[in-house]
Amino acid sequence: MSNQQILVPDVGGGKVDVIEILSAPGTQVSKGDSLITVESDKASMDIPSPFDGMLVSIDAKVGDKLTEGSLVATITVSETNAVKSSTVAAPIKSAEISKPAEAKKVSTQNSLSSNFKDSLYAGPAVRRIAREFGIDLTQVNGTGEKNRITKEDVQNFVRSRLQGSNNSGFNVAPAPAIDFTKFGEIEIKPLSKIKKFSGANLHRNWVTIPHITQFDEADITDLEALRQTSKAEAEKQGVKLTLIVFVMKAVVEGLKKYPQFNASLDSSGENLIMKKYFNVGVAVDTPNGLVVPVIRDVDKKNVFELAKELADISKKAREKGLSPLDMQGSCFSISSLGGIGGTAFTPIVNAPDVAILGLSKTSMKPVWDKDKFIPRLMLPLSLSYDHRVIDGADGARFVTFLSECLKTFEL
Repeated sequence: MSNQQILVPDVGGGKVDVIEILSAPGTQVSKGDSLITVESDKASMDIPSPFDGMLVSIDAKVGDKLTEGSLVATITVSETNAVKSSTVAAPIKSAEISKPAEAKKVSTQNSLSSNFKDSLYAGPAVRRIAREFGIDLTQVNGTGEKNRITKEDVQNFVRSRLQGSNNSGFNVAPAPAIDFTKFGEIEIKPLSKIKKFSGANLHRNWVTIPHITQFDEADITDLEALRQTSKAEAEKQGVKLTLIVFVMKAVVEGLKKYPQFNASLDSSGENLIMKKYFNVGVAVDTPNGLVVPVIRDVDKKNVFELAKELADISKKAREKGLSPLDMQGSCFSISSLGGIGGTAFTPIVNAPDVAILGLSKTSMKPVWDKDKFIPRLMLPLSLSYDHRVIDGADGARFVTFLSECLKTFEL
């Protein structure tokens, strides 16, 4: 038995980066089994073993820059396989067609290289795609030679996840655990139950729904004047008229004109459920997080009735009194940040709704009126919608119609 050193062969000059370790010390390798993968500016390639033997050491690590003649590995071979020189330049082969060593069970007494991933083989191009799309390659079955993961395997994995019955999206690797105390003093505050619940829903909706957001402005100068003149009547009825109740009524008119916005995809994703009722969810900011209670039959109630119901259910939300039923059955959702500020944002669709309207802070702007600028009170609108159901043209039509409704609103 003798030890043979394996060197980097002629790689066309210059340096190559070690990007992957494919075999572990202490394992038996065969001639042609890949040991490491290196990458130059132009190509990626595997460096294989030139003979059969026991791998003693991998003498390079991920991130190293190697040149021709650099030491790659040391291998113990039998005298019959040994060559006169104790150093051998390994042949080099394309990583895309390489034949990596099959995964071998290693004794617990052997320490694997920290860069070695048992039974996971994929070329640099495949790994790059996986990184870009957040795909955990340990979840992908390789169909290439000796279970190597191919580009087609990754594509099929993505396709299966998108078409899966649970629409769960990609299986991404978990976030790394970080010890933040290394950087300074910290305090740990558990998320509220509301934030945990809403966070899971928001993540699912963002991953599974192809979002488009259409932005526009509505001239609400006359609407604001109407709201001011209606204050006396509102006080008689013991309610406070806010802008959002007028928007709710305008939204219903939009849902009637464009019924595809008053719909939901069924669980198969192949049918639209067209709704004949008009329930609107309104996002409410509470000390424990965001909730979206639902106001039912908005089309059958006037602005004063809506103002009372909205005030009641908002109070109920802030006092943690909402039941699950209070947050079910919406057709469309509204999220208003107007009382805080901002000019626009991209609200996340509240599935099973197919659209949500965001309201930002109103501002007085000069608007051109054919021959002069006049001051008008403008309301920024941000309409996000599910592009599987709603085309861009219909999204633009809906928000334009909504703007006109608000501009010409009448009680």
